[in-house]
Amino acid sequence: MRRGGMFVILAIFLAVQLISGGAALAEAPPPGAATAADPAPSGPGADGGPRFDVAAATSAYLAKVPPDKKARSDAYFEGGYWLLLWDFLWSSAVLLLVLRLGWSAKMRDRAERLAGMLPGWLGWLRAPFYWAQLSAVIAVLQFPLAAYEGYFREHKYGLATQTFGPWLGDQVKLFLVNLIMFSILLPLLYAVLRRSRQWWLWGSLVAVLFQTFGALIAPVYIFPLFNTFTKLEDKSIRGPILSLARANGIEVDDVYVMDASRQTTRVSANVSGMMGTTRITLNDNLLKRCSLPEIEAVMGHEMGHYVLHHNYKGIVFFGLLIALGFGFLRVSFDGAVRRYGSTWGVNGIGDLAGLPALMLLLSVYFFVMTPVLNSGTRIEEAEADLFGLNASRQPDGAAEIALKLGEYRKLNPGPLEEMIFFDHPSGRSRIEMAMRFKAENPGENHLSSP
Repeated sequence: MRRGGMFVILAIFLAVQLISGGAALAEAPPPGAATAADPAPSGPGADGGPRFDVAAATSAYLAKVPPDKKARSDAYFEGGYWLLLWDFLWSSAVLLLVLRLGWSAKMRDRAERLAGMLPGWLGWLRAPFYWAQLSAVIAVLQFPLAAYEGYFREHKYGLATQTFGPWLGDQVKLFLVNLIMFSILLPLLYAVLRRSRQWWLWGSLVAVLFQTFGALIAPVYIFPLFNTFTKLEDKSIRGPILSLARANGIEVDDVYVMDASRQTTRVSANVSGMMGTTRITLNDNLLKRCSLPEIEAVMGHEMGHYVLHHNYKGIVFFGLLIALGFGFLRVSFDGAVRRYGSTWGVNGIGDLAGLPALMLLLSVYFFVMTPVLNSGTRIEEAEADLFGLNASRQPDGAAEIALKLGEYRKLNPGPLEEMIFFDHPSGRSRIEMAMRFKAENPGENHLSSP
């Protein structure tokens, strides 16, 4: 069954590689191609109205990207398809190695000895002791692929700005954050796994509650570990952003700037947090590289996520997927332990030594569910795009931002490719939405063409 599933996934990867280029080229007319007989203004910067040609305007924006830059972006993004596969295969091999060589069982025994030296009420520390060993081994074994993917490849495509030392420092911080967070989660999770016959139900509930906890504390306690956040002082930008926030019911008094340029060339922003931790943040690349209409378009999108309650909807959506994942564990873990438990030294679901097996099975589940995860996220992103257009009234700003995001996201994929691999609408889809908005809202204050 597993081999058959892998062949299906590989077939999808190969099919998309073969068809995506032709499908994308078929959708867009070449630059300079003849359009409708009535030559209404339709390029970047033109006003909307009944005679505005949405398709021609979309193609005009896409034609602004030089062929060499488009090819570079396509190569980067399509390479990510294969990295998705290699990440899965590499991590699976690492987890199988830890189980097959008996390392996990030895880590469990060592953790129990350490916990046994402490007062009885500290017995819960056996799970953190075990996780410290396991996470260190996984980090070391996965480091070559992580370094290629997160450092060398990003520099090859001109998307990273860090030297190796600071990048490695951030990886150490991330390791420590994961160490602490999972040291909190695992004692709770294994208490449920050991004591409840319906462990898959209560275990998924613990995972969802922990996900919510992480989303709550991240903006205040985790993000500042990796970047410096300062208040935006430029009133010409701060004022319109706060006005846009107030107009959409977001009660904040400040806008923060993150020094993302120390790590990347990407532009981004977010409205993050919940229950009193809400914060509007834009990275300094957005300030340096974008006009005010572009910034307003981005912030309208990000505010859309907040106003449309995507944080909460995302928790529900991901919670349902986690519950289904634990259901998958219910039918797969016991069978795996019956067949391989004696080799692995794993006794059952409540045995800490079985954690790599749980992680492996969940990675299989989420790998197969990749199109579902991407589609759920992509739908929310499209909703936020539409909200942002109505809030900011900056369709040309939104189109220009889509081109900047196209520096590392394929602008014009085929339909199947977008459905499986895109967790955001493609650049073409976003520009087309913006131009459709522009056609129906003539006379708005549109961004002029540079």
